Amino acid sequence: MTKIKADKSTTLIDFSRLARGLTVFGVVVALTGVAAPFHDALNGVVVIKAVAEEAPAKRQKTRRVPSLSERVYKKLGEGQELIDAKDYEGAQALIVEALDRSKRYNENEIANLHNMLGYIYYLKEDYDGALREYKIVAAQGEKIPEGLETTTLYTVAQLSYVQEDYEEALRYMEIWISKAQNPSSDPRFFMATVYYQMKDYDKAIEQMELGMQIAEERGTTVKEQQWSLLTFLYFEKEDWPNVIETLKVMVEKFPKREHWVRLAGVYGQEGYEKEQMYALESAYTLGFFERKTDYTNLAGLLMQEEVPYRAAKVLVAGLKAENVERDAKNLQALGQAWQLSQEVDNAIDVYEEAAELSEDGKIYERLSYLYLEDDQFARCVESASGALDKGGLRKVQSVHVVKGMCQYNMQRLTAARDSFVQCRRVARSEDDKASQRTCGQWITFIDREKARLEALAAAG
Repeated sequence: MTKIKADKSTTLIDFSRLARGLTVFGVVVALTGVAAPFHDALNGVVVIKAVAEEAPAKRQKTRRVPSLSERVYKKLGEGQELIDAKDYEGAQALIVEALDRSKRYNENEIANLHNMLGYIYYLKEDYDGALREYKIVAAQGEKIPEGLETTTLYTVAQLSYVQEDYEEALRYMEIWISKAQNPSSDPRFFMATVYYQMKDYDKAIEQMELGMQIAEERGTTVKEQQWSLLTFLYFEKEDWPNVIETLKVMVEKFPKREHWVRLAGVYGQEGYEKEQMYALESAYTLGFFERKTDYTNLAGLLMQEEVPYRAAKVLVAGLKAENVERDAKNLQALGQAWQLSQEVDNAIDVYEEAAELSEDGKIYERLSYLYLEDDQFARCVESASGALDKGGLRKVQSVHVVKGMCQYNMQRLTAARDSFVQCRRVARSEDDKASQRTCGQWITFIDREKARLEALAAAG
C-alpha cells in the first residue's frame, strides 16, 4: 500500500495562514501579547500594557528629571479632554500651538507634549507622524522619567515594525532591553517576528528560544501563537525533529485538530508511520476529524498496519458523518477493509454499491470472486458479466475463468464451456500460455463431463 506522507504543499502542515498574519500590525498583539499604546494624561506618558506587566523593577537610583510646569500640565489635561471627546484635530492643533513655544520648555515638557502629539497621530492612524513624534520623545534620554523613556522606546519599536522598518524596530527594542528591569519574554518574541519578516530564521529561532527560556524561568505562559511561530520557523528550516517536538508540546497544551493533523503529517513525511497512525488515532478519538483525508489517511495507515476491521469502522464513521463521499473509490476501500476482516457480507454489500458507481469493471470482478467463495454462483455470473461489460480489466481471461467456474457449479455446462472458450481466445491474443493451458483443460474436462452425462442418459 502506498505510504501516506506530507510535504510543504499539503494542508497537513499548512502554516500559510500564520505567515500571512505576520504582515499586519495585529502580530504585535497576537505573538507578543503587546497591546496598542494608550495615553495616561495624569502622568503624560504612553503606556504599553505588556511593558506594564514586566516583573517588579530592581531597586536603583531614582532618575532626577526636570519637572512639568503648571502651564504644560494644564495643556496636557486640555489635550486629553479633546482626545476623550474624539476631537483629534482640535487636540492636535492645541499641542502644536503649545510646541511653538518650545524654547520656553525643558526637555521633560517637550517630551510630554510630543508624546501626546504622537498619540494623537496614532489615533488618526498616521503612523509616520506618530513614529516621528515618539522618536523625539525617546531622544530626550536621561532628561525624562524612566517610565516615559522605556515605554516610548517600546512604542517606537512597534511602530517601526508596522512601517516595515525592521532594522529600526530591532535597534529600539535592543535599547529598550538594555534599559528595562528584568524584562519578560515578550520583547524576545517581538524580535523573533521582526527577524521572521527579514527572513533571518536563525536569529528568529534564537529569539524565540530565548523568550521561552525566560518564560520558563519566570513561570509565565507561552501562548499558542508563539509556539506556532516557533514551529513554523523550524518548518522553514526543515528542522523536522524540532518541528515534531514543538508539535508534541502543542497537542498537549493546545489539543486542536490542526496541531494533531500537522504532527501526523510530519511523522508521515519523516517515515514514522506508526507514530503517524497513533497521532491520527488520537485526533479521531478526540473528535477532531472533519475532512475526507482525515478518515482516508487513518484508514490507509490501519490497513498498512494490518488492522482492517478498525480501518473499516473509521471509513464507516466518515461516510456516516458525510465527510467521506460515497464514491466508487471510497466504497472500494471500505469493501476491501471488510473483506480482509473476514466480514464477507459487509464487503459484498459495499462492493455492490461501489460497482454500480465505478466507471470500469474492476469492482464487479472483485465481487465475482467473493460470490464464488461464498457459493453464490448466480450472483457470481452476474458480477463477472458486469465486469466484462464495463471493461477496463487488468486480465480479461481471468474473469472468463471465474464466470465459467460459477456456471459449471450451476450445471450450466454449455455456457461454462463458452466462457472457457472465450478465455482461451483472449489468452491466445495476449500470448498468455498459462491461461491457454488452464482454459483448455477446463474445456476438455467439460467435454468429457458432457459425454459422461449423455452416456448415462442414454443408458437410462
